[in-house]
Amino acid sequence: MQKKRWAAFSALRKVLTCAICSIALVALFSVHVLVFPSSKVHDFSDPFKLPTKLNAEQSWTLEIAPPHLLKAPLPSSSRKLEGSSGILETDKLWKRPSNRDFVPCVEPNPKYTSPTESRGYLLVHTNGGLNQMRAGICDMVAVARIINATLVIPELDKRSFWNDSSNFSDVFDEDHFINALANDVKIIKNLPKELATGIRAVKHFRSWSGMDYYQDEIAGLWEEYEVIRAAKSDSRLANNNLPLDIQKLRCRACYEALRFAPQIEAMGKLLVDRMRSFGPYIALHLRFEEDMLAFSGCTQDLSPDEAEELRIIRENTPYWKEKEIDSTEQRSKGYCPLTPKEVGIFLTSLGYPLNTPIYLAAGKIYGGESHMAALRSRYPILLSKETLASAEELEPFTNHASQMAALDYIVSVESDVFIPSYSGNMARAVEGHRRFLGHRKTISPDRKSLVRLIDKLEQGTLKEGKNLSNRVIEMHRKRYDISPQKTLKFHENAKPN
Repeated sequence: MQKKRWAAFSALRKVLTCAICSIALVALFSVHVLVFPSSKVHDFSDPFKLPTKLNAEQSWTLEIAPPHLLKAPLPSSSRKLEGSSGILETDKLWKRPSNRDFVPCVEPNPKYTSPTESRGYLLVHTNGGLNQMRAGICDMVAVARIINATLVIPELDKRSFWNDSSNFSDVFDEDHFINALANDVKIIKNLPKELATGIRAVKHFRSWSGMDYYQDEIAGLWEEYEVIRAAKSDSRLANNNLPLDIQKLRCRACYEALRFAPQIEAMGKLLVDRMRSFGPYIALHLRFEEDMLAFSGCTQDLSPDEAEELRIIRENTPYWKEKEIDSTEQRSKGYCPLTPKEVGIFLTSLGYPLNTPIYLAAGKIYGGESHMAALRSRYPILLSKETLASAEELEPFTNHASQMAALDYIVSVESDVFIPSYSGNMARAVEGHRRFLGHRKTISPDRKSLVRLIDKLEQGTLKEGKNLSNRVIEMHRKRYDISPQKTLKFHENAKPN
């Protein structure tokens, strides 16, 4: 009897052992398939071709997702990059920075009053590109409040480098702008006819001016004139030492009143949805464009003929004061936008994998694909409004630089990570808007330090890999968003919860 029991027990143990081994083998095989997918990289040298028309049943994910994105993604726990103080996991690449208990503070205080009887009319001629004009319009809303003026809908710049014929209502929602600020400033669409040809004071408001300048010198013009014309709008109002309600008004104007025109909002949302079909994405503001390179005098990675072409453009642009510029010196000081090649090295060093979707927020890249090849070889899922939408869809906005820039602005604000290659007007505007909406992640490259490392790569004294990654990660560990104490224009009004 005892032998029979022992034999039964032994048989049961063998069955259990076999079962456990089988389970282990299945689990191991599953992990092997998931963690080690095919290493083959698909060829994405050709731009993605999208259908010009979609019906409601078609999925953008199925239409345009590249084949290797349709595979099972790597688990976040298995995709890691060793940082200088431990392991930087992939999910941290997308994680939002802490808001440090700072939230938007735009509501006026209880003693804030509606505008009193207007003393006259303020005409505004904005200047610059889209984001320079946006900032200037917000300043002029505040100035109108300070001098107790009726603001006439601002005139957009039609004479600058971009030669854009857009009117205010082509870019912004005019009625919303007027209604949203009704309790702050009286705004009208046109100057009364009886004043259209009258004498007016034309002033270049002094840059970075405070309350005293506007209350004394500018408001004093009402004694002689009914209409004051601001010949320029950018940087006319100081950033600091202004009453809190004036600062809050600038924020309301910028983030609540200046809504884009309905057709731009709709197209922008469509582009965001199409980018989202790829998963989390980076919006890269790549300022490697003709106007930026000509203005800054930066010629890194350009041919002698290209450098000369840009020098001639700079020489022939009368309102650009600097004509003779040392490109090497500019770059060494961090004054040049990163090149597409440098951006690729930067993103790789931070740890973003090659299947990272990137939205290119830019106009026409100088030199085209000849300069983009280095970045595209690292990150083939490189998309733009031109590749996400058909020519027919973009036709209403084409040849209007401000409207096309507005589309880039929307996709950039809504991105999971925003990375500007240069800290210009677009970069600052988007970064501030993202902070206002909840401290969305922005990575501002330390260009001065980066180009030193990249030069070592070119010289052969440093190689890409763990060492370079550690150094790039460490130098940007505190640049994943500017802390609220270092806020920019319009953004200094955050308050703790």
